[in-house]
Order: sequence, then structure tokens, then C-alpha cells
Amino acid sequence: MWARLSGVPLLWLIVTLLAYQAARAVYRRSNLNPCANPVLLCVTFVGGLLLLTGTSHETYFDNVRLLHVLLGPATVALAIPLHDQLGRLKTMLFPLLLAVLCGSITAIASAVSIGWALGASPEVLLALAPKSATMAIAIGIADTTGAPVALFALTVTMTGISGAVMARGLLGLLRIDDPAVRGVAIGTTAHAIGTAQAFQENDTAGAFAALAMGLTGILTALLVPTLAAAVGRT
Repeated sequence: MWARLSGVPLLWLIVTLLAYQAARAVYRRSNLNPCANPVLLCVTFVGGLLLLTGTSHETYFDNVRLLHVLLGPATVALAIPLHDQLGRLKTMLFPLLLAVLCGSITAIASAVSIGWALGASPEVLLALAPKSATMAIAIGIADTTGAPVALFALTVTMTGISGAVMARGLLGLLRIDDPAVRGVAIGTTAHAIGTAQAFQENDTAGAFAALAMGLTGILTALLVPTLAAAVGRT
């Protein structure tokens, strides 16, 4: 039966969409508990099903290519809510840009430094570097650096999920209550998955998270190829 089903075009696209809808239902029933993040639940379920059925990543990716194509437009569309925050944005543009710049450099440097200290190969170091860029940009970076796309996708996904799970509690512990500041922090570190989590808080946090995510992606796309060139010379 599975041999017949596996030949159905877009099978894994349907499975992924259904799994995500089920994960969202669980998330709502849990009163938006960060540990029940829908992306985390969906990835866990689909990944387990891939292992159980012996399905390769290449086969899965071919089935869900449409989602990959839509990543770019979906990322751009996140700028729409920011239009309502233009007044607030003008008053905090410089500190926002400075915060995103520092956050992007810190994200890259910390990941690469920890990987290097643990003896990671240059290939793994390059895959760790863009972990805080959104997936659409990270995939593009993978094409320029030559590192495996699957490894890029893994580090980006893990960063987004962990950021979405930890952000609310950590920011609350630090007593950071301003929605715009919370959004910038989440968008800089946890890209699209974190931005979706920020929209669960309120539209202001989501809008600033989307802006920070886009700026982080641009900076990462500029910085990581430079790092790749440096790694290639060593």
C-alpha cells in the first residue's frame, strides 16, 4: 500500500499541510504553550514519518517544492503589517538598525566560534553561520558557499524553533515588555518561525519582528559569503 501511495505526486505536501494544521490545533488547545510550537510538532511528526517509511530527503523535497517556492513571497508579505507601524519606526530607526547589526554579527560569530571550539569541519561551520537568517535567504546562501542545503535547513529550523520556544519566557525574565523591542529581539534571532510566534503576542511585535528578520537576512547574506571565502583560504 505504501509503495503505491509513495508514487502519488505531492503526497508529502499534503501530509505536511495536514500535520501543520493538526499541530496548530494542539497549540491552541495548550493555551499557546511555547513547548507545543506548531512548527516543532509538525517537524517532529513528519521527520518521524520519513524515518519510519524510509523516505529520502530528496524525495520529500521534490514533493514539497511548492512550499520552498512560496517561502520568498511569504517572507516579503510580512512587510505589510509594518506599514501600520511607520510612525513608531521613524522614532527608533537608528537604534533598531544598530541592534540588528549587533545581533546578526553575534549570531554568526557565536555559532561559528562554538562549532570551531568543538572541532566542527569547515563545511559544518558554514552551515552554522546563517542560522538566524530566514530559510529563503539561507538556501540562497547555501548556493553561494557550496555547503549542503540539508545541513543549512537543519540549523535554520532548529534555531527558529528554539527561539520561538524560549523567547517569551526569556524576555519576560529580563522584564522586556515593549512589543516593538520584543519583536526586534525575536526577529533577529529566530527569523520566520520566531516572527510567527511574535504575531501571536500582538501585531506590533510581529511587525517589528518581520522587519528585524528581513534586515538580519540581508546582513547575513552579505557576511556569510565573506566568511566562506576566509574559510576557503585556511
